[in-house]
Amino acid sequence: MSDIEIGRAKRARRVYAFDDIAIVPSRRTRDPQDVSVSWTIDAYTFEIPVLAAPMDSVVSPATAIRMGELGGLGVLDLEGLWTRYENPEPLLEEVRGLEASAATARMQSIYAEPIKPELIKARLAEIRAAGVPVAGALSPQRTQEHYKTVVDAGVDLFVIRGTTVSAEHVSKTVEPLNLKKFIYELDVPVIVGGAATYTAALHLMRTGAAGVLVGFGGGAASTTRASLGIHAPMATAVADVAGARRDYMDESGGRYVHVIADGGLGTSGDIVKAISVGADAVMLGSTLARATDAPGGGWHWGAEAHHSELPRGNRVEVGSLAPLEEILYGPSSVADGRVNIIGALRRSMATTGYSDLKEFQRVEVVVAPYVSR
Repeated sequence: MSDIEIGRAKRARRVYAFDDIAIVPSRRTRDPQDVSVSWTIDAYTFEIPVLAAPMDSVVSPATAIRMGELGGLGVLDLEGLWTRYENPEPLLEEVRGLEASAATARMQSIYAEPIKPELIKARLAEIRAAGVPVAGALSPQRTQEHYKTVVDAGVDLFVIRGTTVSAEHVSKTVEPLNLKKFIYELDVPVIVGGAATYTAALHLMRTGAAGVLVGFGGGAASTTRASLGIHAPMATAVADVAGARRDYMDESGGRYVHVIADGGLGTSGDIVKAISVGADAVMLGSTLARATDAPGGGWHWGAEAHHSELPRGNRVEVGSLAPLEEILYGPSSVADGRVNIIGALRRSMATTGYSDLKEFQRVEVVVAPYVSR
């Protein structure tokens, strides 16, 4: 891949977002009902390759249960309102109704309430009692403090999710999380990220992670690019991390680490493209926040929106389109890729002749920048 000269002292690599690429049909087609979109990680098999992002606007205990019933995985934010307040519903309602000018400051105040270990246990127990897989997420900064509570409460999959997660964090003031030692000592598979480069992902894979989240500052509610100047166009990021997975398989003698696209996935077309360039599954935020039964009630925000020192996200209005089941499986009454995302994935795979997700990662992709008309 050739570099582009920014100026005499700096060159840059050309990279691509999902809008810059397109999938090309092959000579073979299939019936959509003959296509498998199931996904397996560690001992767990899911009917669809979709994880609901650990964000208060997307996942409550109730929606985590519903995601499980629908064949996906709901990941509960263990630093969110559900683990800070016994009854977060009035606060969710307040957040939805805040004036834009006051939203950030008020959310910072609401999320200043301490996390309560007993609520972590209670929320995870509620999900487990429903008989669906249990997953919870902590940031790298909170993992040391709360992971034992989480593991003791019982999770099937543990997620360490931050804006970016490094296997080599350096600090002069605190003892950093030793990911390799931490993952080795746990009895549950760990998904960790975000990562956006080949090297960062390869180092995370070497820690023993079962999956790596790919993304940095690309979500609908993120302002990381504006506030920090950092952004990773997702088509290239996913393809780079998939390359790290391939090389790590050779290095480790065949150990497969799952690549999970996390960010910049606003439509079913984006999800299809993420898998086409190497993702095994996708983690969705705003796409699922549009469900009428999502806790955000048509609004969407992440942890970056209420950071105590440097907020890097907004509370954004995404609207309420359809129940979660219809967002995933249809039928759709809109033609813009926001509803029936699994139907669209099946249709794309069938149109290009592929029968399962791993096969579909070999589909031909071209650079074809999208121009809105």
